[in-house]
Amino acid sequence: MEKPKENIDEYIAGFPEDVQQKLQLVRATIKAAAPEAEEAIKYAIPTFILDGNLVHFGGFKNHIGFYPAPQGLEEFKEELSGYKGAKGSVQFPLDEPMPLELITKIVKFRVQKNMEKAKKKK
Repeated sequence: MEKPKENIDEYIAGFPEDVQQKLQLVRATIKAAAPEAEEAIKYAIPTFILDGNLVHFGGFKNHIGFYPAPQGLEEFKEELSGYKGAKGSVQFPLDEPMPLELITKIVKFRVQKNMEKAKKKK
């Protein structure tokens, strides 16, 4: 069995060059939208944390999976309607440009929601 990846660099390094580039692009987009978020590996995939899990993403054979929690998908249902997905995930095909503006909007929305939740807890 393969040893779990310890960080996002290690995770991304396990993919073919073209997929690595797209994963780095998604990572950089998330970082730019949530500069204060921390990087981690959770559920064996790259995760950004800010007052709890913010978003996860992962590489697959034909797509990049993006996991912004169900509320992140619900809010952008229309803009995401052209992509396959499930309850808490959306798939961005590798043979199409990554929707970076949309990823940015979703991440910023999730930052806002997590911060609201954190304020309520205090």
